[in-house]
Amino acid sequence: MMDPRRIDDEAAQLLVAADNPLARAGLTALLEAGGCTVLAQTDGADLQRDIDRVQPDALVIDASWGSSVIRQRLSRIESDLPVLAVADEDVFQSLPALLNSLRVFPQFALLARHSDPELIAAALDALAAGLTVIAPQLSALLGAPEESRYLAEENPLTAREQEVLQHLARGLTNRAIALELDITQHTVKFHVNAIMGKLEAQSRTEAVVRATRLGLIAL
Repeated sequence: MMDPRRIDDEAAQLLVAADNPLARAGLTALLEAGGCTVLAQTDGADLQRDIDRVQPDALVIDASWGSSVIRQRLSRIESDLPVLAVADEDVFQSLPALLNSLRVFPQFALLARHSDPELIAAALDALAAGLTVIAPQLSALLGAPEESRYLAEENPLTAREQEVLQHLARGLTNRAIALELDITQHTVKFHVNAIMGKLEAQSRTEAVVRATRLGLIAL
């Protein structure tokens, strides 16, 4: 998780990922205009290696490449690093797939590509505070339901998903859950994604709230 002190003491230290050099340069300029510090840029071919090398506060990713490539590259990350993705509104067909790739991270933000520097900086501050951010116009395109249509009899959580859900309710990160259950972070991501899919939740917090309303967990 980002150090909250970054908000007041110094600019967020970021790693920018985009497959197109011009997209990397444009996103870097936008972030720096918002007062952030870009430590490095990458084409995203090996995000884990780049994260280990750069040690950023957060990953900022341009979602212009195919959603299947995004899912593959993000799924390889063994980290609870906050992720901020920017996407075009006119590629709304791929937004659900992008959301699936992002929502397994404890903190993530999904913004429109044309967002101004101040909005991006505010989203990074929200990530540092442990929040999830989805731009209203993108949330509308995702068609998030008002209430979950989860039916326990038809689509129940597995025993392992129930365990992971309990740990989500405790606010544990993927890494902490993996250590608690003696499984890999990849496996935790798989279960978190399955839980949020069954509960039709866009974030971990929303999944916990809906699970509590449904009596699946008691806080």
